[in-house]
Amino acid sequence: MLTESEREKRVGDGGNAQGGGDIVTQVQQSRGRTAPRRRRGTFSLAVIFAVLVAVVGAAGVIRAANARTSDVERIAGLDDILQPRDGPAVNYLLIGSDTREGSDPNSSDFGGIGDTDEVQGRRSDTIMILRQEEDGDGAALLSLPRDLWVDIAGRDSESRINAAYSDGADVLAATITQEFGIPIHHVVDIDFFGFKDLVDAIGGSVICFDYVTRDTNTGLFQQPGCNVLDGTQALAYARSRHFEEFRDGRWQEDPSADLGRIERQQQFIATAADSTIQRLASDPFKTSELIDAVSGSLRLDPGLDPLSAAGTLRKAFSSGLTTYQLPVEGTTIGGHAVLVLLPESEPILAYFRGDGPAPLLGS
Repeated sequence: MLTESEREKRVGDGGNAQGGGDIVTQVQQSRGRTAPRRRRGTFSLAVIFAVLVAVVGAAGVIRAANARTSDVERIAGLDDILQPRDGPAVNYLLIGSDTREGSDPNSSDFGGIGDTDEVQGRRSDTIMILRQEEDGDGAALLSLPRDLWVDIAGRDSESRINAAYSDGADVLAATITQEFGIPIHHVVDIDFFGFKDLVDAIGGSVICFDYVTRDTNTGLFQQPGCNVLDGTQALAYARSRHFEEFRDGRWQEDPSADLGRIERQQQFIATAADSTIQRLASDPFKTSELIDAVSGSLRLDPGLDPLSAAGTLRKAFSSGLTTYQLPVEGTTIGGHAVLVLLPESEPILAYFRGDGPAPLLGS
């Protein structure tokens, strides 16, 4: 296992992060700002906004971005679901879809993703709520475990929350508002392939590993050190539910399963967002390339102007992205292994509802 000083030395020397440069420094800095259930953030979907953050330069760049974002697919059925913006913040529902449509059998990670013969339609592999303060002073990210047991909106039954998405993004948004009282103002949906293309477009993202690490289900395999992950390995890392480290002479799997995956996703988001902002700040003309990378895999609600959102989110991200995990416990309901909320989750939910302050650090 690498000590902190060894990791810093490896980062400073370049280590395994070839070509990582400034990104490695960002990871090194962000790793020191951690606390239980509230973290100085980093995963995939918040990057969509960071991609657009730097369109603050030439009018030609803005016109080019507008032309591309006008072609982004819009999500139907949200007119009666999305809530009016009348509070101190705006909530974005961020969905990571595991649709296999468009999968390439020649891709190196095809075995870990599969095709439409294996998985039909869309399922929500990741569900997050991004809260952006109306005055732009900060942002917060809440991850909802996909095994969370809820009443599905429009059904007379309970199920895991990711089952709501099989009925549509509108049903998932309605379920979140119905179950937790959290108003949803905008929806962003990106699939596997947009995620991979985006990470490749920003030149990869650096993640540090203490041990040899793998997930045979997603194709993840990494040596110890701070490594630049390309789109394929970044997706394998973000999707990993069977995360294993080779410690004490044997492979040991992370027992936290989906909760551990949420932490890794959150850790990845801010790293990628920070590096994207820096890259675009130094080269705003790269914006068009990044938008091209995701426009075919991105869906937005009809009322969301991504360029306008990027302008207000830029200040929020620069103030810091705080990430939260809900306190939950595992149980069995109707023969299903699921997660249920603990009472300690209420302050976090109240904050995202707009009913309470941000929970104190470590609370």
